[in-house]
Amino acid sequence: MRLRARLPIEPLPAVRRLRGGPGLLALVLVLAGCNSPVEGPAEGGLSPNALPEVVAALRQDLELPRHASDGAGTVAIAEGPARVTAGGSGTWTFVFRAGPLGIAEGGWLLFQVSPFWNWSTPQVSERHAPGFTEVATDAAGVVLEPETLDRQLLGIRVTGRALAAGEAVRLTYGAGAGGALVDRFAETGSQFWFAVDGDGDGIRGLLPEPLTVDVTAGPAALLLLTLPSVARPGETARLRLAAVDGAGNQAALPAAQAALTWQRRDDARGPLPPDLPRSVDLAAGMTVELEVPAAGVLAVSASTPEGLTGTSNPMVVSADLPPVLWGDLHGHSNLSDGTGSPAGYFRYARDVAALDFVALTDHDHWGIQPLATHPGNWEEIRRQVAAFHAPGEFVTLLGYEWTSWLHGHRHVLYFADDGPVLSSVDPAYETPRQLWDALRPYPALTFAHHSAGEPVATNWSYAPDPQLEPVTEIVSVHGSSEAADSPRVVRGALPGNFVRDVLERGHVLGFIGSGDTHDGHPGLAALANPNGGLAALPGAAPSRESVRQALVARRAYATNGTRTVLAATLDGAGMGQVVPPSESPLLAVEVAGTMPLSRLDIVRAGTPPESIDLEGRWHVRLERRIAATAPGDFVYLRVLEEGGGTAWSSPFFVDSHPPALR
Repeated sequence: MRLRARLPIEPLPAVRRLRGGPGLLALVLVLAGCNSPVEGPAEGGLSPNALPEVVAALRQDLELPRHASDGAGTVAIAEGPARVTAGGSGTWTFVFRAGPLGIAEGGWLLFQVSPFWNWSTPQVSERHAPGFTEVATDAAGVVLEPETLDRQLLGIRVTGRALAAGEAVRLTYGAGAGGALVDRFAETGSQFWFAVDGDGDGIRGLLPEPLTVDVTAGPAALLLLTLPSVARPGETARLRLAAVDGAGNQAALPAAQAALTWQRRDDARGPLPPDLPRSVDLAAGMTVELEVPAAGVLAVSASTPEGLTGTSNPMVVSADLPPVLWGDLHGHSNLSDGTGSPAGYFRYARDVAALDFVALTDHDHWGIQPLATHPGNWEEIRRQVAAFHAPGEFVTLLGYEWTSWLHGHRHVLYFADDGPVLSSVDPAYETPRQLWDALRPYPALTFAHHSAGEPVATNWSYAPDPQLEPVTEIVSVHGSSEAADSPRVVRGALPGNFVRDVLERGHVLGFIGSGDTHDGHPGLAALANPNGGLAALPGAAPSRESVRQALVARRAYATNGTRTVLAATLDGAGMGQVVPPSESPLLAVEVAGTMPLSRLDIVRAGTPPESIDLEGRWHVRLERRIAATAPGDFVYLRVLEEGGGTAWSSPFFVDSHPPALR
């Protein structure tokens, strides 16, 4: 088993040799000179910024021979804390003992610190700097040559003579005054990996089980309050309470009384509703049942004597608007290139972000132990999906990311208890069409993401499958792929590859947002990133089938992380639907912002957006006649809040024969 690449989320580094010696390869472990091209299919071509050399490297990596000494030996933590606070520091001493075949002269022992986020890179040159690492051995005649090979990766070359079976290497990470800095994101079981290139040929094998420490959250810095986005007058609504530290990690609710107050989010006058509890005991629980007032758009604020504060999302009290489910369908754990375990991911989504539905989508072939080659990891995700699924309360979906460096990344969701990992590195599933054909027997959907730009843009020459890809992720931590005039455009955006360009070419897609979180914070990516993403499903029920039906019907809207309430109809049809042409169609909109509303953009085919100034109001209802629509047109809404929050409705599509549209 070779140690897989530590690959940063972005940008993707060039595949290259490590500096450690002949054949020792960097994050993607490939041989120098691996430049054989991957040919694109005759039909469909490749993404405009495809990286075929990465696929060639990954495929070659799967075929390289392994020596019996690669990955052999044992390692244990001799000294060091088992728990450490996120953003803190520590010192750990490891003792490695060589396996039955030892390590040949010229071979390597490699120390890989958890490569995502903020662990110190182990280094041997600056004693007083963080991450200083000492290595030593009592084996007479063995000389160890340590060298930092890349971020979070230390190589130790064995010279002088071979390290014999059972002989030990002692490694102290954080040996200097600065210790070793710890990841700023909390997780149970943060991993230290060791690998051995026993014969020095550049092919290293991973020791089977990583050593782990727990990274715990810092003190509570912010209260998170979540209300239903829409509630019926006189009913009971559940206020969800959670606390996070300064990096968004779940912190313990303090033993304190929090004062609760209503906040107006509309233009109503008069006193606030009187039926809110004056205070709640935070330590007693995470939910408070509230009686919904007769009318209004309201939020709840909380504060403690110690200075902790928080304000909820807006709640629209309405007898007519459909309830809204909120979800995050794209994110990663430490089973690929993220922080935290699958169990921690789902727990955060349920208990902190207060999501209604969620998917964990670790990569098919990316990370230290990829899903495609380590079925035990896929089984662990499947187990946690089943364990956290609670129909009627909290919906979990099984999923993974089809990480194609040829055609762009997509995540695959199964609306059932099981499904296969179909790797984009496998020639049988390397094109979107091959993927869709293989998925047809399953209750599955796919979603393209960061489609306009980096790390790899979507190859839109493969028309989205109308049954399997009804919506697209237009915003995430990477930014917006909606259009060039969108706020916070995805990095490396390519003209002509935006989602609006795809709609102009006649494709029919609804919109969702997702976090693409790698920090263990599904649903709340925007706490630690400039951007985030959420999917809103008006009218859906908390079940897998209802979520699937809403997505298939494009009955969805996207935000960049805010819980903005957005309702819209065009001539009475809901967002995502098909409408007939009209000489003077009526657009009806209702918006409630998490911050004061800046403007509403009406976006339609072939023309610049029409902007309406919303004048800093929190809640807006409007009706407006728009210009005539013709077959092939689309219309959608983009709402901007002060502070950068943005929401997008799924488009309305115009066709002379709506029931037959694609």
